[in-house]
Parts: sequence; structure tokens; C-alpha cells
Amino acid sequence: MIYKFKGIDEFGKKINEKIEANSLSEAKIKIKAKKIIYQTITEDTPSLFENLNFNRRYNIPPKELSSLSRELSMYIRSGITIVSALKIVQTHYEKNRKMKLFLTTVSTHLDEGKNFYTALETQTVVNLPAFFKESIKVSESGGILDEVLLELSRFLKEQDKINKEIKGAFAYPSFMIIISLLMISFMLAFVVPQITGIFESMDQELPKPTQFVIAMGDFFNNYFTTLLGTIFSVVAIFIFFMKTNHTFAYFIHKILLKLPLFGEIIQKSELARFSYIASLLTRSGVTFVQTVNLSSNILNNLVLKDLFSSSAKEVVEGKLLSNALNESKIKIDHAFIQSIALGEETSQVENVLNNISELYFEENRDKISLLLTLLEPALMLFVGGSIGFIVAAMLLPIFSMSIQ
Repeated sequence: MIYKFKGIDEFGKKINEKIEANSLSEAKIKIKAKKIIYQTITEDTPSLFENLNFNRRYNIPPKELSSLSRELSMYIRSGITIVSALKIVQTHYEKNRKMKLFLTTVSTHLDEGKNFYTALETQTVVNLPAFFKESIKVSESGGILDEVLLELSRFLKEQDKINKEIKGAFAYPSFMIIISLLMISFMLAFVVPQITGIFESMDQELPKPTQFVIAMGDFFNNYFTTLLGTIFSVVAIFIFFMKTNHTFAYFIHKILLKLPLFGEIIQKSELARFSYIASLLTRSGVTFVQTVNLSSNILNNLVLKDLFSSSAKEVVEGKLLSNALNESKIKIDHAFIQSIALGEETSQVENVLNNISELYFEENRDKISLLLTLLEPALMLFVGGSIGFIVAAMLLPIFSMSIQ
């Protein structure tokens, strides 16, 4: 539980902070241990917004977690203890209450004699990736905490960079699609009905394209609100089932993998992420079975996630990962399986996984770049063609009258 308190520290400075504890009495003990005289202390009740989210834990953005990992690595390499490093880092998050509370809580657990991994595992302020905590656990026992924190920082920064590149790349096409749909809807709902009145006085049959556009305009005029509500409802229901129904989400993810071009991009992106984190965990000293299990947890595609989870169980039974993947009903890139087999044969799995991740990341960048290069003129052609068709359909009857 989180408790908020007001008090005065040993230097006479007024304090207004939060602390994590299992009970009120434990919170009081922790506050006294910090040499703070508390005036008021109450349980921190969640706001309406937090209640609607059903989760009070703070999701640290990858960039922020990367920066935190890099800072801690730098201080530890300088000979500063992890406890002192955390206290220094706390001063950088004065404006971010969640992060400050997280660092304060971890520091408190360390002061109580817990190791860094146990402190991260015990705290309930933020959500941390399982692979991050497991890497910390192994690195502490191996005495390579600073190196692993630096590697984690690089991985998280690279993931954040890739995500931003993809979002930025699809920003313009998405904008063009929305604008084109709005323009077409506006013309059908407002412009076409105004022109239709002119044709009503004509005693002649309208061309087929004109009839089609008028029918579309009438449909939008009569059912625009219903159509908008239906689209919103379908999207909301789709998102709800994707988050709550594993079978439905699995089915959608399976379809996505079978899409031409997009399916290959999705698969290679997931395999690249798996390979990178698996390489990092292997280097940190995590057992191979644990590596496969933890690496599969960072995958977004449920089909591939289940594939690697089931393969990990077969590895426990003595089977090679490459054989388990090859014998699975779900088929993935054969080059990936061959590379894993080569790594297992030469005991160079770590290097092979690292090379695979770099290769797949690079391939995906090239494919996405090519896709966007082709997509932009296609969207321009779609917008121009759609509006041109509507205008031509409206002018056809007028041309017919002038010819007659």
C-alpha cells in the first residue's frame, strides 16, 4: 500500500511525500528510520482516473527506464554503491512523483538489507519487464551489475528508437487516409445533396456514375450518425476483446502473420526483439531455458509467444530449441531456425542471436522504407481519384444537357 505523509526532516525542512508499506505501523517505522518527524500520515486513495485504469502501477516509458539504467551503471562504475547511486538519481525526479516514490521505495528496501533484485521485485509502485528484473538478479550474483545495466539501457533505447521510427513513418500516411476520408465524406454528405436538386428538374435518366454518387450521398446523409456510431462501437468491442479474450487475440495475431509483406515484417520484428534480449540474458549468465522463457514474454504476438513458451518446455526435456521450432505446426522464418541450430552446434548461441537481431532490424527498416515510398503516391492517387470521380459524376449530366 502507498501512504502519503507530511512532516519535518532532521534539517528542519518540510516534507510532503509518499512511502510504500504493508501497514500503517510499518509506514511509521520506515518514516522514523528516515529521521523524519511526521505530522500527518494517511493511506493514499486512488483517484477516479486511477480507478478507471484498474491499475495504479506506473508504466515506465522505455526511454526513461533506459536513462535510469545508464545513470545507475555510470555511478556503480565510478565506485559508488547502489544505495548511494539511487539516492543521487532521486534528485533528478523531483517533478515525477511516481518515479521518485519508486526510487525511494527501492532505497528503503535496500536499507533494510535486501538486494537490488529483491527490492525491485518487492516494490509495487511501477511495472518492470520480467527480463529486466531477471537480468538484474543474475548480474548481481555474477558481479557484473554495471555492465548489464548498460546493456539494458542500450536495448531499451534501441527499442524506443525503433518504435518512434515506425510511428513517425506511418504518421503521414495515416494523416492522408484520415483527411481523404473526411473530404470524401464531406462531399457526399453536404456537397452532393446540394447539386442533386439541380438534376431533379431534368426529365432524363442520369448516368450510372451520377446515380451511384447520389445514392452514396443519400446514404451518408441519412445514416451518417448511425455509421459513425457503428464504427466506434466495432472499434471499442475489438479493442475490448483483444485485451480480455486470449482466443480472439490469438486468432487476430495469427491472421496478421499471414498477411503479405506485413506478416513478414511483424514476424521479423518479433524475432529480432527475441534474439536481442535472449543474447543479453545469455551474456548475463541466465540459463538457456530461462532465457527462452523470459525472452518470449517481451513478444507482442501471442502466436510467436506461445510458440517459444512451448519450445522452452521441450528444451527442458532435452530437445534442442532449433528442433522444437522446426517441428512446430507454426512455421517461422527457416533462416532463423538454421541460425539457432548453427549456434547450438558451435556453442555460439549468444553471438548468433545478436547477429540475427541486427540483421532482422536492418531488413525491417529497409522494407518499411520501401513500403512508405510506394504508399505515399498510392494515397495521393486514391485521394485525387476519389474526389475526381465525384466531381466527374456530378458534371456528366450537365455535359449531357449541353450536347443535346
